[in-house]
Amino acid sequence: MNTVTIIDYGMGNLHSISKAIKHVASYSGLENTKILVTSDAATIREADRVVLPGVGAIRDCMTEIRRLGFEELIKEVSQDRPFLGICVGMQALMTHSEENNGVDCIDLFPGHVRFFGTPLMEKGVKLKVPHMGWNQVKQTRNHPLWHSIDDEERFYFVHSFFVEKESDDDSGYVMGEAHYGKEISAAIGKNNIFAVQFHPEKSQHAGLALLNNFVRWDGKP
Repeated sequence: MNTVTIIDYGMGNLHSISKAIKHVASYSGLENTKILVTSDAATIREADRVVLPGVGAIRDCMTEIRRLGFEELIKEVSQDRPFLGICVGMQALMTHSEENNGVDCIDLFPGHVRFFGTPLMEKGVKLKVPHMGWNQVKQTRNHPLWHSIDDEERFYFVHSFFVEKESDDDSGYVMGEAHYGKEISAAIGKNNIFAVQFHPEKSQHAGLALLNNFVRWDGKP
């Protein structure tokens, strides 16, 4: 049995993610895949694959993660099995976010989460914040989760804050970039961890392809 566990800390689009993973598992003939949505630490520890979703403000997300004692749990289970962060679930893996007057995050990746800014301008045109809708993602590094997905494929984004690459030394963890007024990290990864700013569960064929790759991934880069 291949168990994919989605961490429920009260701050994720749990139903949509669960439904999308069930769809790709069924469509791909992976009937032995079991998808669980749970806040039970023991069940999360037993999972073959773990998903950390997230929506809303980072302060609320980190408050709930810490209230439930999940910060250390996430550090633990993200070290030895395929682990996928989605949207604010990706931002939570960084060192710090400037949202809500500054929030310390889990610090699995070096770097900061920044606000797009008001106004956000490009070539004299004011861009709407939040960044909401379809945008191309340039694959900056090869990775198993990009398998069968075209470079510069379009994915669905909804966010006002983004992961900023701190320096060229950090570029090794950036797996994909998008442009919205400025360059943003659309996907990051290292070892058995992969995380995306966009919503694969809302990104139609490309998003389902990424989730299908995750369900099959052995955790090797």
